[in-house]
Amino acid sequence: MNNDDAIFGLFSQVQLFSIGKAILILIIGFLLARLARNAIGRLHVLDLTPHGLILVKRLVFYGVLILTGVSVMRELGFDLSVVLGAAGILTVAIGFASQTSASNLISGLFLMMERPFSVGDNIKVGDTIGEVISIDLLSVKVRTFDNLFVRLPNESMIKTEVTTLTKFPIRRADIKVGVAYKEDIEKVKNILTNLADANPLCLEEPAPLFIILGFGNSSIDIQFSVWAKRESFLTLKNSFYQEIKQAFDQEGVEIPFPHVSLYSGEATKPIPISIVDNKP
Repeated sequence: MNNDDAIFGLFSQVQLFSIGKAILILIIGFLLARLARNAIGRLHVLDLTPHGLILVKRLVFYGVLILTGVSVMRELGFDLSVVLGAAGILTVAIGFASQTSASNLISGLFLMMERPFSVGDNIKVGDTIGEVISIDLLSVKVRTFDNLFVRLPNESMIKTEVTTLTKFPIRRADIKVGVAYKEDIEKVKNILTNLADANPLCLEEPAPLFIILGFGNSSIDIQFSVWAKRESFLTLKNSFYQEIKQAFDQEGVEIPFPHVSLYSGEATKPIPISIVDNKP
């Protein structure tokens, strides 16, 4: 064996050793990244919302992977200054090519800082209503109440009005009902107040609110607002309408339906209409 073959064999051994060491570093780094991510979720060392906890876990996981990748490249003999320069140029090119993604990314950072809602909250964005299942850097994932998956870009979340339905512990249910013009308004108010007092889902404080909305085409329009705990809101609203119908029927209070009256001559006398049977 000549000197060239010996040098080539030694060089090959060194390369194989470096590759094997790089693979070992990669495996250990990946395991450490998963371990650190899981430790943050289990130890609860930070007082974070579910949204913040997910973001911190991802940041730690990918941060450890990036450091592992740098160590692997150094072990394989790459010049990091050249790699970083190429990465910078590539980042600029990608930034120009994906301005929408960059806008969503920046909007996602604003959502993280502002925190208008968290994972598990129910939100309303335009015509979409559902539960937030994920808040990522580019989009918010929502599961609607009819079990559909909706992806909302972060840019639209910043530009659009977002209503968080589960932000506060109590909510107000606005019950709207119409009664005939002949009915005694004070009697109707007493019936509704008694229903609220007897319903265990209605809160005593804040007190119920009775509002006359105005004179409709066929009825006096009334709004009766009661407060309930957030988790009992829909149950209260549905059951209260049923209780109102039953109570009005028992008390003889008429809930009118839309109708049209024709008058001729005197304002209070409708046109008489008769049906004639012309059958032979």
